[in-house]
Amino acid sequence: MQMQMKTLTKIALALSLGLSLAATPAQSIAAIQEGAKAPDFTLTAAKAGKPFILSLKDVLKQGPVVLYFFPAAFTPGCTVEAHLFAESSDDFNKLGARVVGVTAGNIERVEEFSRAACRDKFAVAADPGAKVAAKYEAAVQRPGQAAISSRTSFVIAPNGKILLRYTDSKPQGHIEKTMAAVRAWKARQR
Repeated sequence: MQMQMKTLTKIALALSLGLSLAATPAQSIAAIQEGAKAPDFTLTAAKAGKPFILSLKDVLKQGPVVLYFFPAAFTPGCTVEAHLFAESSDDFNKLGARVVGVTAGNIERVEEFSRAACRDKFAVAADPGAKVAAKYEAAVQRPGQAAISSRTSFVIAPNGKILLRYTDSKPQGHIEKTMAAVRAWKARQR
Protein backbone atom coordinates (compact mmCIF):
# COMPACT_ATOMS: atom_id res chain seq x y z
CA MET A 1 0.00 0.00 0.00
CA GLN A 2 2.78 2.44 0.93
CA MET A 3 4.63 1.68 -2.33
CA GLN A 4 1.42 2.37 -4.30
CA MET A 5 1.05 5.73 -2.50
CA LYS A 6 4.66 6.67 -3.35
CA THR A 7 4.05 5.81 -7.00
CA LEU A 8 0.81 7.80 -7.05
CA THR A 9 2.59 10.73 -5.39
CA LYS A 10 5.30 10.67 -8.06
CA ILE A 11 2.68 10.59 -10.82
CA ALA A 12 0.72 13.45 -9.24
CA LEU A 13 3.90 15.52 -8.92
CA ALA A 14 4.85 14.91 -12.53
CA LEU A 15 1.35 15.81 -13.73
CA SER A 16 1.21 18.94 -11.54
CA LEU A 17 4.46 20.09 -13.10
CA GLY A 18 3.09 19.41 -16.57
CA LEU A 19 5.57 16.65 -17.24
CA SER A 20 5.35 13.41 -19.08
CA LEU A 21 6.61 10.47 -17.06
CA ALA A 22 8.10 9.01 -20.21
CA ALA A 23 10.21 12.14 -20.67
CA THR A 24 11.26 12.45 -17.03
CA PRO A 25 13.83 10.14 -15.50
CA ALA A 26 12.51 8.45 -12.35
CA GLN A 27 15.39 9.82 -10.29
CA SER A 28 14.28 13.41 -10.90
CA ILE A 29 11.04 12.63 -9.03
CA ALA A 30 12.73 10.72 -6.19
CA ALA A 31 12.94 12.47 -2.88
CA ILE A 32 16.00 13.01 -0.74
CA GLN A 33 14.87 11.77 2.65
CA GLU A 34 14.40 13.73 5.85
CA GLY A 35 17.31 12.94 8.15
CA ALA A 36 19.76 12.80 5.23
CA LYS A 37 22.76 15.13 5.07
CA ALA A 38 21.99 18.17 2.92
CA PRO A 39 24.33 18.53 -0.05
CA ASP A 40 26.60 21.54 0.41
CA PHE A 41 26.80 24.15 -2.33
CA THR A 42 28.20 27.55 -3.20
CA LEU A 43 26.29 29.81 -5.60
CA THR A 44 26.19 33.41 -6.68
CA ALA A 45 23.31 35.05 -4.85
CA ALA A 46 21.83 38.48 -4.22
CA LYS A 47 20.08 40.17 -1.34
CA ALA A 48 18.55 43.61 -1.76
CA GLY A 49 20.02 43.63 -5.29
CA LYS A 50 23.60 43.18 -4.09
CA PRO A 51 25.41 40.11 -5.43
CA PHE A 52 27.58 37.91 -3.21
CA ILE A 53 28.81 34.33 -2.94
CA LEU A 54 26.48 32.19 -0.81
CA SER A 55 27.71 29.00 0.82
CA LEU A 56 25.22 26.72 2.55
CA LYS A 57 27.90 25.75 5.06
CA ASP A 58 28.37 29.41 6.03
CA VAL A 59 24.63 30.14 6.32
CA LEU A 60 24.15 27.06 8.53
CA LYS A 61 26.62 28.59 11.03
CA GLN A 62 23.88 31.16 11.79
CA GLY A 63 21.17 28.55 12.48
CA PRO A 64 18.72 26.44 10.48
CA VAL A 65 18.15 27.23 6.83
CA VAL A 66 14.85 27.31 4.99
CA LEU A 67 16.04 26.44 1.49
CA TYR A 68 13.40 26.73 -1.16
CA PHE A 69 13.76 25.92 -4.84
CA PHE A 70 11.45 27.61 -7.32
CA PRO A 71 11.06 27.24 -11.09
CA ALA A 72 11.63 30.77 -12.45
CA ALA A 73 11.96 34.34 -11.28
CA PHE A 74 9.06 36.69 -12.05
CA THR A 75 6.54 33.99 -12.91
CA PRO A 76 3.21 34.35 -11.07
CA GLY A 77 3.57 31.45 -8.61
CA CYS A 78 7.23 32.16 -7.88
CA THR A 79 6.53 35.83 -7.24
CA VAL A 80 3.68 34.95 -4.85
CA GLU A 81 5.96 32.49 -3.04
CA ALA A 82 8.75 35.07 -2.74
CA HIS A 83 6.29 37.63 -1.34
CA LEU A 84 5.02 35.09 1.21
CA PHE A 85 8.55 34.21 2.33
CA ALA A 86 9.42 37.93 2.51
CA GLU A 87 6.38 38.58 4.72
CA SER A 88 7.44 35.72 7.02
CA SER A 89 11.20 36.29 7.00
CA ASP A 90 11.21 38.32 10.23
CA ASP A 91 9.37 35.47 11.98
CA PHE A 92 11.90 32.95 10.62
CA ASN A 93 14.76 35.21 11.75
CA LYS A 94 13.29 35.46 15.30
CA LEU A 95 13.46 31.66 15.43
CA GLY A 96 17.11 31.77 14.30
CA ALA A 97 16.42 30.55 10.76
CA ARG A 98 17.51 32.08 7.47
CA VAL A 99 15.54 31.85 4.22
CA VAL A 100 17.42 31.18 0.98
CA GLY A 101 15.69 30.92 -2.41
CA VAL A 102 17.32 29.10 -5.33
CA THR A 103 16.32 29.10 -9.00
CA ALA A 104 17.86 28.18 -12.31
CA GLY A 105 18.82 31.43 -13.97
CA ASN A 106 21.40 34.12 -14.31
CA ILE A 107 22.57 36.40 -11.53
CA GLU A 108 21.29 39.59 -13.20
CA ARG A 109 17.71 38.30 -13.04
CA VAL A 110 18.22 37.10 -9.46
CA GLU A 111 19.54 40.53 -8.39
CA GLU A 112 16.34 42.17 -9.65
CA PHE A 113 14.15 39.43 -8.14
CA SER A 114 15.84 39.84 -4.73
CA ARG A 115 14.74 43.48 -4.69
CA ALA A 116 11.30 43.31 -6.27
CA ALA A 117 9.84 39.95 -5.26
CA CYS A 118 11.92 39.07 -2.19
CA ARG A 119 11.54 42.66 -0.97
CA ASP A 120 15.18 42.86 0.19
CA LYS A 121 14.37 40.38 2.99
CA PHE A 122 16.37 37.26 2.08
CA ALA A 123 18.99 35.91 -0.28
CA VAL A 124 18.11 34.33 -3.58
CA ALA A 125 20.69 32.38 -5.58
CA ALA A 126 21.15 31.59 -9.26
CA ASP A 127 21.54 27.89 -10.06
CA PRO A 128 22.27 27.79 -13.82
CA GLY A 129 21.29 24.43 -15.25
CA ALA A 130 19.58 23.50 -11.95
CA LYS A 131 22.72 21.63 -10.85
CA VAL A 132 22.19 22.25 -7.13
CA ALA A 133 18.49 21.43 -7.49
CA ALA A 134 19.56 18.11 -9.03
CA LYS A 135 21.71 17.36 -5.95
CA TYR A 136 18.55 17.85 -3.88
CA GLU A 137 16.53 15.76 -6.33
CA ALA A 138 14.40 18.84 -6.96
CA ALA A 139 15.19 19.40 -10.65
CA VAL A 140 12.91 18.63 -13.57
CA GLN A 141 13.76 18.37 -17.23
CA ARG A 142 11.15 19.08 -19.85
CA PRO A 143 11.79 17.80 -23.37
CA GLY A 144 13.71 20.36 -25.39
CA GLN A 145 14.07 22.79 -22.47
CA ALA A 146 16.70 23.57 -19.88
CA ALA A 147 16.37 21.92 -16.46
CA ILE A 148 14.47 23.91 -13.84
CA SER A 149 13.76 23.53 -10.14
CA SER A 150 10.56 22.03 -8.88
CA ARG A 151 8.76 24.02 -6.19
CA THR A 152 10.41 22.23 -3.26
CA SER A 153 11.28 23.53 0.20
CA PHE A 154 13.69 22.13 2.77
CA VAL A 155 14.41 22.96 6.37
CA ILE A 156 18.02 22.12 7.21
CA ALA A 157 19.31 21.98 10.80
CA PRO A 158 22.62 23.70 11.63
CA ASN A 159 24.29 20.24 11.66
CA GLY A 160 23.31 19.84 7.98
CA LYS A 161 20.54 17.27 8.51
CA ILE A 162 17.34 17.71 6.52
CA LEU A 163 14.41 18.24 8.89
CA LEU A 164 11.73 18.72 6.21
CA ARG A 165 11.24 18.24 2.51
CA TYR A 166 8.02 19.59 1.02
CA THR A 167 7.08 19.63 -2.66
CA ASP A 168 3.88 21.24 -3.93
CA SER A 169 3.27 23.29 -7.05
CA LYS A 170 1.13 25.71 -5.02
CA PRO A 171 3.32 28.22 -3.16
CA GLN A 172 1.04 28.91 -0.18
CA GLY A 173 1.74 25.74 1.81
CA HIS A 174 5.51 26.16 1.72
CA ILE A 175 5.61 28.91 4.34
CA GLU A 176 3.26 27.07 6.71
CA LYS A 177 5.16 23.76 6.45
CA THR A 178 8.64 25.26 6.78
CA MET A 179 7.60 27.52 9.67
CA ALA A 180 6.17 24.52 11.54
CA ALA A 181 9.41 22.59 11.02
CA VAL A 182 11.54 25.51 12.24
CA ARG A 183 9.30 25.95 15.31
CA ALA A 184 9.58 22.23 16.10
CA TRP A 185 13.38 22.43 15.78
CA LYS A 186 13.47 25.49 18.05
CA ALA A 187 11.29 23.76 20.68
CA ARG A 188 13.75 20.83 20.79
CA GLN A 189 16.65 23.23 21.50
CA ARG A 190 15.29 24.24 24.93
